[in-house]
Amino acid sequence: MKHNVISVVLGGGKGTRLYPLTHQRSKPAVPIAGKYRLVDIPISNCLNSGYNRIFVLTQYNSASLNSHIKNTYNFSVFSKGFVEILAAEQTNEGEKWYQGTADAVRHLQRYLQHHHYEHLLILSGDQLYQIDFQEMIENHIESGAEISIATIPVNAKDATSFGILKADEVSNITSFIEKPNNTLLQGWESEVSEEMKAAGRVYLASMGIYVFNKDALVKLLHEHDGMDFGKELIPDSIGDYKIRSYEYRGYWTDIGTIDSFFEANIGLTDDIPKFNLFDRNTIFSRARMLPPSKVSGTTLDKVVVADGCIIAGDTIERSVIGIRSRIGTGSVIRSTYVMGSDFYQTLDEIEYAQQLGIPLIGVGERCYIENAILDKNCCIGNGVRINGGKHLEDGDYDTYSVRDGVVVVKKRAVLPSGTVIG
Repeated sequence: MKHNVISVVLGGGKGTRLYPLTHQRSKPAVPIAGKYRLVDIPISNCLNSGYNRIFVLTQYNSASLNSHIKNTYNFSVFSKGFVEILAAEQTNEGEKWYQGTADAVRHLQRYLQHHHYEHLLILSGDQLYQIDFQEMIENHIESGAEISIATIPVNAKDATSFGILKADEVSNITSFIEKPNNTLLQGWESEVSEEMKAAGRVYLASMGIYVFNKDALVKLLHEHDGMDFGKELIPDSIGDYKIRSYEYRGYWTDIGTIDSFFEANIGLTDDIPKFNLFDRNTIFSRARMLPPSKVSGTTLDKVVVADGCIIAGDTIERSVIGIRSRIGTGSVIRSTYVMGSDFYQTLDEIEYAQQLGIPLIGVGERCYIENAILDKNCCIGNGVRINGGKHLEDGDYDTYSVRDGVVVVKKRAVLPSGTVIG
């Protein structure tokens, strides 16, 4: 069935919990899985579901995101499809940036009035999942809901980071609380499957994915001056609108911290990853005309390797190697996400750098790197040792940061030969 849907991807705030990856880029623009950007995930879910009218709302460090969207999502002139970036802007209606999710969609209304739609699908730009939104929309329509919220069971530890809701026997939401502390959780348990009960996942969490009927959305935004759906508009709408829970049973993770981002990427190296890239549903991204990767004398075990890499290291285990990565002879890399490079150095540039003793872009010779994220265009000298782990305290330094035991080498950072971290 063809549904009249417009999708909105929310770019989020400053992304401070993903710092330093968000120091020079917005959250949706952070590279993932060696060749994609985070924003590719919700957009691909929409396109795979048959919904090709998509707005991406952002306000922080949006230059690289704009470039990625422009160079990636181009539709035929005979198609009505689009993926359009809308950055926060000063207007006659207001001079402030987006103050929350609802405020962002409220500012979007003047653009939406030029489009014919019946349902608005609102998504987060920093989550990893594969959902058939067509099923969710059909469930929404068949149930007669005015608002639907995608939900997933979580445990008590995770529940404090999400909006938690209660639903009746026909999945109508009866109560909602945003990010409750442990003392407020008692009594918020929901009926879930036996498998979820066994795992202690008895709290229904909002995934930050909403479906609104057009009339309900326009009325709600007009009557309520709240700035955020989860904190204000959704809780205040219970009883006045028919709000339904759409329980999702697949893999989903919120990439809000360095730890969750790291685990999501390293998890892609599993034999059958929870987020399966090798699936019929394509993850769309920018098409790059890169050569195939070249590997010389390297032992690879559970490694995802993107295009255009030149690898001569000794051993690489349980790691993701991004586009145009260069890894020197004798180097060992374990449990690490190497984001790669935006360009190749020419032979003349390599010779000049070597004459000056400047590390080349990529990982040098005889390095040992474990539990780390190397951001784009890093220059790691020879004999560098990075040993991340829980023994390291969180901290921020000139060329790297430490978060939850993960060493994050900053974009374009230079680590001289012999550098030791950890």
